[in-house]
Amino acid sequence: MAANATLEAKRVEPHEFEEGTITKTIEHYTSQVPSGAYLSLAIGSIGLSALLQMAGRKHDAQFVGQWVPTILLLGLYNKLVKLQGSD
Repeated sequence: MAANATLEAKRVEPHEFEEGTITKTIEHYTSQVPSGAYLSLAIGSIGLSALLQMAGRKHDAQFVGQWVPTILLLGLYNKLVKLQGSD
């Protein structure tokens, strides 16, 4: 029971803190990028990774293939900022 009280005391309420200037600036510019651009970049990375794999460049293919989840997460963040806004 005491653990729950401790967690409740540490809870952050909506709009309790604001984003920093750098974050606001980044969100302002990245929100102008169409969501389809992130999906296109992710699909392009998958294709490039497949081509590199077929060319026998396995390490390069793995490196490029690891871009995909990062690009998709950036696209998701971008979409959330567009739909939900930010501070």
